[in-house]
Amino acid sequence: MKPSRSNRINGGPKQAPPPAGTTPRNYGLPLPGVNDEEFGGSLIVIEGMDGSGRSTQISLLTEWLESEGFAVQTMGLRRSGLVAKDIDALLAENTITRMTLTLMYATDFYDQLEHRIIPSLRSDFVVLADRYFYTLIARAAARGIQRDYLHGLYEMALRPDLTFWLNVRPEVAFEREFRKSHAISYWESGRDMSLSNDLFQSFIMYQAKIRKEFEALAERHGFLAMDGEASVATVNAELRKRIAAHLGIQRTHYRPSAALASLWR
Repeated sequence: MKPSRSNRINGGPKQAPPPAGTTPRNYGLPLPGVNDEEFGGSLIVIEGMDGSGRSTQISLLTEWLESEGFAVQTMGLRRSGLVAKDIDALLAENTITRMTLTLMYATDFYDQLEHRIIPSLRSDFVVLADRYFYTLIARAAARGIQRDYLHGLYEMALRPDLTFWLNVRPEVAFEREFRKSHAISYWESGRDMSLSNDLFQSFIMYQAKIRKEFEALAERHGFLAMDGEASVATVNAELRKRIAAHLGIQRTHYRPSAALASLWR
């Protein structure tokens, strides 16, 4: 049985302030019309740079949680019905400005927050986020947009119940990304920033900037940092241990089904 969420802090603007020693559900401004005492679900975020293994872990955790009787909803970047296709089209053309891209990603995030995350939490789902707004801050800050502005942009976002950061070196990330698709994208390598004419060096320099931003975000927001260079099974075991403790799951043993067996390496 999942733990009760009856002690959640009320997020509505007319509610009493949170008791001393508790943490507000939002980072700043409360979301209008949202009372997080209605939330029976949990929001769990897996963060990390490209090639850190997030998506693999999301797939495995989804299967495990569903086998334990939990309803699971996932979210990620560029998945809103409002602007996801527009972002994809602009990224493909490599013509969008940094600020416009930042604002479009924020629109994508808040659309998913309203139509996917909040309804799922109200329905007692576990929401697994394959990246959250932290990645959006890291990317934009690496491109020179002011961090205070970016944190203000997401001050109505919900605080996750758990945030894991799969930390990997840029060189490892490059090897994984290239092995997966035999190509490195324009944006993943930071080519828009003119860091280097060499694709590999541009990727390493850009991802190093992202990693530095994640280090600051981890300290500010209390991420649970993990060795993303460990084996998939090792990382998954640690994730299940932490998530089980949060959700009150007694049995943490798991082996993937045949459909996901290829991920277990």
